[in-house]
Amino acid sequence: MRPLRYSINVTLDGCCHHEAGLPPDEESMRYWTAEVERADALLFGRVTYEMMESAWRRPASGAWPDWVEEWQTPFAEGMDRARKHVVSSTLDEVDWNADLVRGDVVEAVRRLKEEPGEGLWVGGVTLPAALADAGLIDEYEFLVQPVLAGHGPTLLAGLRGRIELELVDRRELRSGAVAMRYRPRPDPA
Repeated sequence: MRPLRYSINVTLDGCCHHEAGLPPDEESMRYWTAEVERADALLFGRVTYEMMESAWRRPASGAWPDWVEEWQTPFAEGMDRARKHVVSSTLDEVDWNADLVRGDVVEAVRRLKEEPGEGLWVGGVTLPAALADAGLIDEYEFLVQPVLAGHGPTLLAGLRGRIELELVDRRELRSGAVAMRYRPRPDPA
């Protein structure tokens, strides 16, 4: 069974809005590029899919827009070519190497996890909370930004129950951000 990894930028006060942390730099983009490359497929809700597509889909011209710096290109290319699964009850169709996931999301994600491969990568806010509640996330990865946002959506708000985690990796970036990787603790038997 391939693991499901949840990865997101988060501020010290728990805000997970994509603009609340530090602007991306070369080191953080290399970090996220490696994480995207580690996955067989990406799993997004509609909002995250549309946000990522608007930023990282290669234009029809084949040339990246001027705002994509050279050091961002590997991330852009990895995101553009990645296989994607999009959970949505409002979209009628998706493209950009994607398929639409409808119906019982928990069962659909269980089936995706049962496929062979190295892993699935989920981002966003709402979908990961539902998957965490269902016990489907095998690894949580937070790039904790040295920022206090003071407002905005908070990480995994509304979970139905407590999820105990164990730290499996920690890495400090020059920006002051800290990448932390956790796995759920096994239930004591």
